[in-house]
Amino acid sequence: MLLTSAELARNALNAAPDAMLIVDAAGAIRYASVQVTRLFGYAHDEIVGQSVDLLVRERVGAHHADYRRRYWNSMRARAIGAGQELFGRRKDGTEFPVEISLSPIQDEQGTFVAAVIRDVTDRKRIESQLVQARDAAERARELADRANQSKSRFLATASHDLRQPLQTLELLNGSLRRLPTSETAAEVVAQQSVTIAAMSRLLNALLDISKLESGAIQPHPTDFAVAAVFEELRREFAATAASKGLQLQVSAGEECAHSDPCLIEQLLRNLVSNAIKYTKRGLISLRCLPSADTTLRLEVLDTGIGIPAEQIQHIYEEFYQVGVPTNSSREGYGLGLTIVQRIVELLELRLDVSSEIGKGSVFSLTVPASAARVARPPEAAPETGVSQPAMGALRVLLVEDDKSVRDATCLLLTVEGYHVTGVATLAQALEHARSGNAIDLLVTDYHLANGETGTAVIAALRESLGARLKAVIITGDTSTALRELPRDPFLRTASKPVQADQLLTLMRAVLAA
Repeated sequence: MLLTSAELARNALNAAPDAMLIVDAAGAIRYASVQVTRLFGYAHDEIVGQSVDLLVRERVGAHHADYRRRYWNSMRARAIGAGQELFGRRKDGTEFPVEISLSPIQDEQGTFVAAVIRDVTDRKRIESQLVQARDAAERARELADRANQSKSRFLATASHDLRQPLQTLELLNGSLRRLPTSETAAEVVAQQSVTIAAMSRLLNALLDISKLESGAIQPHPTDFAVAAVFEELRREFAATAASKGLQLQVSAGEECAHSDPCLIEQLLRNLVSNAIKYTKRGLISLRCLPSADTTLRLEVLDTGIGIPAEQIQHIYEEFYQVGVPTNSSREGYGLGLTIVQRIVELLELRLDVSSEIGKGSVFSLTVPASAARVARPPEAAPETGVSQPAMGALRVLLVEDDKSVRDATCLLLTVEGYHVTGVATLAQALEHARSGNAIDLLVTDYHLANGETGTAVIAALRESLGARLKAVIITGDTSTALRELPRDPFLRTASKPVQADQLLTLMRAVLAA
């Protein structure tokens, strides 16, 4: 049997997933689909003929007649209550959130309004959960940011303050090693030196790892000349390699890379240090090789003991050392390569290693090449017509705000034969220079009291003296300080706690520049 048009329309409305009402101009319900019964709890006969206000919650019902009149005055298909929370009211009095869409319809009896009502309880619950989750995530992010800021402040303080007493111990130990003493006392001083060096290495490594893990260090990529980084490493490690009878070969060419030069230098520093530590004879090679694509390979090669194939996967683990049994005496703490791996991940680079037992290892860092041509740092011009003063006549100005470190440094340099003046501030350094005192070399801490810096001391003294003053900066905050330092042939840097021998070597190197 064929259905009439009215029956087809009624069946279609009843099959729709949303509740549908047809309301006349007076607001009386003329038709209700089966979904209205399911949604509101009223039987069909209970609701037809009733005012549509019956289905609206009480605190809205008082205004609903006004809504209806305004709609009839400007009748068009639209959603009702845009920007408002709408609620329906069931037969049992419970309320629930709804969306309502209105459409005018015409037939021979006049104009009516079709209202489609959708229960949005589930959607509102999900939206509320999403808002709560977003708010919780925002609170967690704020807490994490505050925690990281606290960590950064702590690490900045720790980098300086924890290194200060170690720096004093190291310099006093260096002075003792240079004074005549008995054989027994010399042995005590030597053992003390070993202990201080071990404490220094562990502190430096732990602080570096903490900074990397806390997010206190953020990369600042830029174009840089690889040769400039290699030259700094050559200056730093040449004497150490020579003391072990090793050759240190450096080859960079004119290549330029794009990354964070300070973090790249720190990464390579750990690799070169490791190579020297594990190499008994032969050479250490630091080289830059262009690749077929737009990358460079920065390689650290050594002729050391090599790494067994089964151990390569473990070398980046904390406190892991190749060929060193657990609980045995060790030169380091197995943190150097852990720091290397953290920096590689931070910079999103790739580090490969190949090794052969008894023949050595090669660590290859792949970095983006730069199309820019960055000038290499200028070579120091030879000083003609200026005689090098005798050691006893060399005048050193020391700027250090920590009295214990200042006194220990003055003692070491005096024992070594320098004429030393120690001051605490930039103003005192300028007063010393303006009083007519000659200065052959400036040694300054990077972080001084009241926000003063060693770089400011160097700039002010160079301007006051009208000369290219040679200087050594000692810093306990390498991640910040070294980034700001210019490439300067008349400047050397050292990280606290600097060993007495290393400090003296740097001083002699910059004096000879």
